[in-house]
Amino acid sequence: MNISITNMTDGPRQRGSAAPTAGQSVALKKEIGLVSACGIIVGNIIGSGIFVSPKGVLENASSVGLALIVWIVTGIITAIGALCYAELGVTIPKSGGDYSYVKDIFGGLAGFLRLWIAVLVIYPTNQAVIALTFSNYVLQPLFPTCFPPENGLRLLAAICLLLLTWVNCASVRWATRVQDVFTAGKLLALILIIIMGIVQICKGRHHMSMYPFQDYDVGLIALAFLQGSFAYGGWNFLNYVTEELVDPYVNLPRAIFISIPLVTFVYVFANIAYVTAMSPQELLASNAVAVTFGEKLLGVMSWIMPISVALSTFGGVNGSLFTSSRLFFAGAREGHLPSLLAMIHVKRCTPIPALLFTCISTLLMLCTSDMYTLINYVGFINYLFYGVTVAGQIVLRVKQPDMYRPIKISLVWPVIYLLFWAFLLIFSLYSEPVVCGIGLAIMLTGVPVYFLGVYWDNKPQCFNTFVGKLNTMMFKDVLSLTITSLYYV
Repeated sequence: MNISITNMTDGPRQRGSAAPTAGQSVALKKEIGLVSACGIIVGNIIGSGIFVSPKGVLENASSVGLALIVWIVTGIITAIGALCYAELGVTIPKSGGDYSYVKDIFGGLAGFLRLWIAVLVIYPTNQAVIALTFSNYVLQPLFPTCFPPENGLRLLAAICLLLLTWVNCASVRWATRVQDVFTAGKLLALILIIIMGIVQICKGRHHMSMYPFQDYDVGLIALAFLQGSFAYGGWNFLNYVTEELVDPYVNLPRAIFISIPLVTFVYVFANIAYVTAMSPQELLASNAVAVTFGEKLLGVMSWIMPISVALSTFGGVNGSLFTSSRLFFAGAREGHLPSLLAMIHVKRCTPIPALLFTCISTLLMLCTSDMYTLINYVGFINYLFYGVTVAGQIVLRVKQPDMYRPIKISLVWPVIYLLFWAFLLIFSLYSEPVVCGIGLAIMLTGVPVYFLGVYWDNKPQCFNTFVGKLNTMMFKDVLSLTITSLYYV
């Protein structure tokens, strides 16, 4: 059996082409069509939050009517940001998303810091939390009178991660099919919620009002917009896999134009549906809003809701593994991570080392009890780089006005996005200076790593020899694991 992993070289491999022979280049295959592209965006934005706790916006908006306005406005701002990313994605058609754009526009250090915080905290913690949410909703029916055991939750979360990593290693097509199916499942569940809400409204049963259940506060309203913006997180994930898109100049913008309005519609009308069955006070008191909604309106079919949450989170883990591994792959290809992570399976054209690295870092995060704290610290940094990337679009227009741009939007849109982004960023710094400061400190730990590991060219020969042996040793381990896991596929 001939299984091997090879270094990535320039030039995408065409869909349906045969496996390369010796001396030929190998690259990621273009297997992501428009439907799968939409599945990646929708599946990564809609996680467990809309089912479990969409109450952060309502709690701070102080009224149902204003909360709905916040959901609509943040959806529009997200669409504007995605529009900016669409231009960048077809102008700089590389996988890696905002990391690739920031590196090309602002230089290696800025790009490395984006990659550093993603590798160190953002993606391992997010994936661990989503996997734990999945295991909690799967195990909860087995423990109706108490909480599931912590070790059981972590074990099932680890099994979920290992299974989906194997799927992603085996085939890009398998991974995208999993994403398509589970995205469709979560949308069907939300459509059921929306239909039940419409039925309730037709009966005249709802709690929609602009009348506040607590006093309006400008600071709290700003926090509601911040919570709403975080709820749309994942809208930029398709840009991480640009090189695997079929006809990216067409499908990247089309997927964005379809997916963001769809998610905004679902978010707004799902929240309307919730307040047809629950008062604002009941909604805020619920730890699992969709489950409470199901218990009130679905009767014996209420089991649909916890299953929907489990399916949604399972698909969320798959989507996050798929896209984050491409970010690490892109970083390794640029020399910002070990070269091992830029290797691709010669037959399956999947970045197996990057996927295994993503899985292992997430499994390690499952072993710590501090991941929720870490998410709070770096959420600010993640949002910071959205604005830096959009600002890069303006900088690129000024520095290279004649650069070929298949899509060229008015600069009014990035300016609008940056004004909204600056408002939320300043408010975050004002309201939580310690949390934001710690997040910045974690990010800045990457500065000495960059100068020692990337920028410093004349390293001692012993250091280069050590790194080379380490890469060789890890390559052998990855190759052995690949043969074992894929032999019977």
